Order: sequence, then C-alpha cells, then structure tokens
Amino acid sequence: MVLNQADIDRALTRIAHEILESNKGSQDLVLLGIPRRGYPLAVRLAAKIAAADPTVDPAAIVGQLDVTMFRDDLSHQGIRPPYPTQLPRTGIDNKVVVLIDDVLYSGRTIRAALDAIIDLGRPRIVRLAVLIDRGHRELPIRADHVGKNLPTSSSEKVRVRLAETDAVDGVPVNEVVIEATA
Repeated sequence: MVLNQADIDRALTRIAHEILESNKGSQDLVLLGIPRRGYPLAVRLAAKIAAADPTVDPAAIVGQLDVTMFRDDLSHQGIRPPYPTQLPRTGIDNKVVVLIDDVLYSGRTIRAALDAIIDLGRPRIVRLAVLIDRGHRELPIRADHVGKNLPTSSSEKVRVRLAETDAVDGVPVNEVVIEATA
C-alpha cells in the first residue's frame, strides 16, 4: 500500500495546518476541489481546517471547480462528463484560493483550472494542494502543499481511491500500474 486510510488522514491534517500557516489563519480562504477526487479531498481539508480554527464554517469555504471545457487534451481523452462548478457564496474575488486535486502529474489539469478560475473572478492568491505529486511536469507548475511525493516512471499510472468515490481510501501498490507500450 503506497498510502492507506491513516496515511491519507495524516497527510490531509498536515496539509490543512500548512494551509493555515501559509495563509496566517483562515481569513479569506477558499478551497476549490477539482472533480472527481479533488472535491472530496477539499471537503476533508475544510473539516480539518475547521477543527484547527473553530471560527471556520467548513461548508462556507469549499467549492468545486470543473475544468473539463478548459482542457487542452479533450481530443486525446475519452468522453468525460462535466461536473457542476460550485463556488462558495462569498465567491473568489480577492480570496486566497487553494486548488485541491488528488494527483499532480503533467500540470495540464492545473493549467485548465487556472483558466477556469480567471473566467470566474480575480482571487488575490492561488495556491495548489495535492495528495500525490508524481513528477513529470509538462508545464512550469508546482504544488505548494503535497501529501506525498511519489516518483514514478511516465509509463506508470497512480490511482487514488477515496471512500466518497470508490468506497475505500488508499493508494494500493497494485494500483500503481505499469502499462505495456506498443
């Protein structure tokens, strides 16, 4: 097991504290999760931030940011249904927005997320938190908060499993899959 349920929980606790520390508190904080697995991670992080700072209403700082129509690789990928973008009622203008995703790989999803954010408003700062950073960037993007650095080859796939989407938490060793090349 690369990460089990307890490892994920510890990583999210650490990331929540890092977010609060880098923001110097919870003022103007917005967490935007990227579907599919970034959104449940954002909800969990909001709960951990609220546990550390009781003045925070976790539901009031979480949103979901669909990046489907902003991707530059739609013609190379299978059909993917768009998810609704849902911003907190306070919006994102002049806020500290933390994008949340499960795995950072090429950086293309985050580039699409940045484009989507610009269409929605003008945050003061945009940061990035990911559960796993596996390297292999194609764009100059880096995460501000990382649960685990997991060096992989470009032929491997990393599949995060979360209870909200997959009925179990973890990144099993057998889910780091090496695909055969043609």
